[in-house]
Formats: sequence, structure tokens, C-alpha cells
Amino acid sequence: MLDRRRILGGLGMTTIATVMSARAGAATPIKPDDASALLVIDVQNCFLPGGSLAVKDGEQVIPVINRMAKSFANVVMTQDWHTPGHISFASTHAGKKPFETIDLPYGKQVLWPDHCVQGTDGASLSKDLSIPQAGLVIRKGFHKDVDSYSAFTEADGKTTTGLAAYLKARKVSRVFVAGLATDFCVAWTALDARKAGFEAYVVEDACRGIDTQGSLAKAWADMAKAGVKRIQSGDIAAA
Repeated sequence: MLDRRRILGGLGMTTIATVMSARAGAATPIKPDDASALLVIDVQNCFLPGGSLAVKDGEQVIPVINRMAKSFANVVMTQDWHTPGHISFASTHAGKKPFETIDLPYGKQVLWPDHCVQGTDGASLSKDLSIPQAGLVIRKGFHKDVDSYSAFTEADGKTTTGLAAYLKARKVSRVFVAGLATDFCVAWTALDARKAGFEAYVVEDACRGIDTQGSLAKAWADMAKAGVKRIQSGDIAAA
């Protein structure tokens, strides 16, 4: 398995070839069953237009996710849920600017603008999401001294959210990941899903990326290497 701390690393020709080979969608429509779960990652106001860490075209994922979610009985949603002064905020570190990186005890940390602070409107899920059957909302990043991109495991690589146990208790064996942002919380979630033994799909047109320092292409290459399948929402059979 890859070292996720190198997610901002450079791309070589082998990596580029891996990315290109991962673009093929499903040969036949995939019909979600009771062993399938949709993970909707961080579709929150801070990541949408006007938000403090807006992902370009992030709002475009919402109708795609709403439509796709109708095919799933099992849906889990996540929220970034940071404390004020969180260690991942550039404002917490004197002289540092957003998108710079620093070394922390658990590895490299990208510094972000303040975002998704607990209890603020920016941390709220988009009001345009329409997934009434969602059974669980996982909040992550609420420990002040460690970031948490993945829905499964915090950035220290050992503190779990309990999501894997939740899914396994419901006999889920494959997960479909959508949301924001492709190259960070979506990718880390998909990679940890594989690590936890799940079959994992990322729905490309139901995600949008940040793409800082080549992070988007690197994330797709790392996911392909880990066995994550890259599909489109049209590859999923309609309800």
C-alpha cells in the first residue's frame, strides 16, 4: 500500500500511464445491493461557492450525488468538524500561508484557510443535498492536534472513526465514494477503504478536486495502484 504522506509527490511516466489506464468505466451498469454503500464526503458550505475553502465547481457534484443516491439503501455522509485554532489551519502557525506544508508528528500537513469550524454555517452540509435515507453522519477532524481527511482513519494513521466496523456490521463489502475534494478527503477515504478490506469505487463526475502541486493526478495514480476503481455516475444502474 502507498505511503499517503507522499500524496503531494511528483509524477513520473509510470504514474501517468497508471492514471490513463484507470479511466475506463464499468463495462456493464453496476447495480448497488445491500452489500453496497455510498459515502458522500464533505459536501459542506465551506467547500462550495462563497466558502472559505471553495472547491472549483464543487456545487456541480450535488445533483449528481442526489440522483445517484437513489440507487443506494446504505448511505453515509461525512463532515469536516474542526475546532477553532485547528492544527491544520495556516492561521494557527505564525508566518505561514494557506497551501504551504509543514512537518507534524504524524507527517506532512497541508495548511488550509480556516474552514468547517464546529457549529458554524460553513461546517453545515449543503441544504441542496437530498438523501433522506442517509443512516449515519461521520464527523472528522475534531481532534485539535491532528487532521482527518479520511472517513475511516485520522491523519495519524491509527485513530479510527469507527466507520469500518459500522459498515462491516451491516455486511457492506463495497463502497462508492463521492464528494469533495477528490485529491484529499475522497482519495484518502477510498485508500483507507481498500486498507480495511472493502472493494472501492470513486465516482469521478460526482467529485471535484483542489489540485495543488499536482495532487489530483497523484491521487488518481495512488488510488489506481491500491485497486480503487474509477467510474462515472452513469456506470451505476438507476434505481
